Amino acid sequence: MRDVESIARKHANDRGGLITILEEIQAKYSYLPKDALKTVATVTGRSLVDIYGVATFYRWFSLKPRGKHIVSCCQGTACHVRGAPKVIEEFKKQLGVEPGETTSDKEYTLETANCLGACALGPITVVDGHYFANVGIGEVKPILDKSRSGLDKVDLATDERVFPVEVSCAQCNHSLMDPTRIIDGVPAIRVTVSFGRKHGTLLLSSLYGSYNIECEHEIPDNMAVDVFCSHCHAQLRGSTDCSDCGASMVPMIVRGGGVVQICSRRGCTNHMLDLNGVNI
Repeated sequence: MRDVESIARKHANDRGGLITILEEIQAKYSYLPKDALKTVATVTGRSLVDIYGVATFYRWFSLKPRGKHIVSCCQGTACHVRGAPKVIEEFKKQLGVEPGETTSDKEYTLETANCLGACALGPITVVDGHYFANVGIGEVKPILDKSRSGLDKVDLATDERVFPVEVSCAQCNHSLMDPTRIIDGVPAIRVTVSFGRKHGTLLLSSLYGSYNIECEHEIPDNMAVDVFCSHCHAQLRGSTDCSDCGASMVPMIVRGGGVVQICSRRGCTNHMLDLNGVNI
């Protein structure tokens, strides 16, 4: 597997390189193939046992192929008492699979999580990074229908998939929230950006699903920017590039667990919210 070998060699000597290697492999194949892990072991000199240990410890890594759409149902205490088991049963019925399985057409993977960090709004279901709150069995089929037609069109005022997140730097873990600046009615996310010869503050809406920003300098459309933490000044750059435009993704840690990534190109609306690793 030459692609895997190239990925492994590129990050073999990096601090935390193994996780970065596995992230890139999963981004390419949607899971971690057995042969790929063997290649990583050969290139890095790590034991296969250690590599499997990392791959199975973090829930966002998968050793089985995953579907085009990822459905994650919360089964935490708050969601459980509000009817989450019935919701999960309905998703199983509609998709014809058990949690942890993928439909035969490779369209859907059904997963469960111990907590998705929104207990007051349970039962919670997350589909392709989009939150659905107060889900009942009657909403299951409409949610799946929406996922087939596309989940990117968002009305900030009425869409229940729009959800505020609190984030911190993926390098120093310092909060990136700025309570003194408000966008979309919630505290903004403050980072620093650089493009061309310009360098300044960028404020992002902390509503997941909103693309509203305020910037010290006007960013031209289609311009990819470099994004930095406003505290430690480290560049925020993910291990994978945007699947839509190829620009680098900007990772931020979500309070309570998980990672949100946004595209660094002005005008690109690609974003991802991965809460599979949450275990509160």
